[in-house]
Amino acid sequence: MTERLAVVSGGGSGIGRAIAGRLAEDGCRVVLLGRRAEPLERAAGEIGRLTGPGTALAVPADLTDPGQVEAAAARIRALGPVDVLVNNAGAIITPPADDTLAALADSWRRDLDTNLLTAVLLTSALQGALRRPGGRLVVISSAAAQRGGAGPHSAGSYAAAKAALHGWAFGLARQLGPDGVTVNVLAPGYVADTEIFGAGWTPEFHAGKVADTLVGRAGTPADVAAAVGYLASPDAGYLTGQVIGLNGGAVLGR
Repeated sequence: MTERLAVVSGGGSGIGRAIAGRLAEDGCRVVLLGRRAEPLERAAGEIGRLTGPGTALAVPADLTDPGQVEAAAARIRALGPVDVLVNNAGAIITPPADDTLAALADSWRRDLDTNLLTAVLLTSALQGALRRPGGRLVVISSAAAQRGGAGPHSAGSYAAAKAALHGWAFGLARQLGPDGVTVNVLAPGYVADTEIFGAGWTPEFHAGKVADTLVGRAGTPADVAAAVGYLASPDAGYLTGQVIGLNGGAVLGR
């Protein structure tokens, strides 16, 4: 098979880093996108040492900025058709600074920009470059989109932003299906060893999240990467327009 080209946003750490590494192991050249150049370069270097020189390329870009997205997309399009696009960039935004509506609106806009707009802009910029037939578009959502947010205002805005990805992805699946391009959403639950669930979370929080599962453990970035590996593979050509929960049974399918 001809070498495939994969693009992973938020590829410098955590889940994105694991996804990029898995796709490289599966024989793809991988482009890692994200705001922070240093983690991207480090991740690309680590992947290259494991899978061969030139396997991974770091392209720093703020994916909420249309100009930076277009510049990054131009570099990617020059590499050839995109076989796999994984929209993984996202974060839980700090709660509003105060109780004013202005602060609430700012927090919600930042959550929507970070978790929704990044995917929309990058996908729109690369949509014409997706391989037809055979392209794979994977959107990383969250179990929060299926069960709702709770607690601080930002938890609600995070869940809402991730849920918006679902309806958007369904529309893309209908649009791109006739071209042989699949579009699926992966919604992880509690995944340890990531920046979202990192410093500041207590042992009690971790224990509660594990107790919420049916399998008695936290997820890992490798779990998510393995699922993406299948969704991105040529074998997944009949799977499209789906939201797949990867949460240890914390949220049951429906």
